[in-house]
Amino acid sequence: MLDTSQGEPTAPVSETPIARAAAALAPEASPPVAAEGRGCLFALSQPPLMIFLAVVGTLLLLAALHDLYLL
Repeated sequence: MLDTSQGEPTAPVSETPIARAAAALAPEASPPVAAEGRGCLFALSQPPLMIFLAVVGTLLLLAALHDLYLL
């Protein structure tokens, strides 16, 4: 049994009266920004990640200092 329609819709969304009225009242908006456009610097600006990286860095520093001076 086929669950999708095969032909053209009976009324395109842009031609319904509600869609025409909404398009006339709505201001022109800029296109949405893609999520993948943020990059690595956005990820590094998140506080939980920075706290985690600071803790890991501190543990690595303590381990290096322990190896350097105490062993």
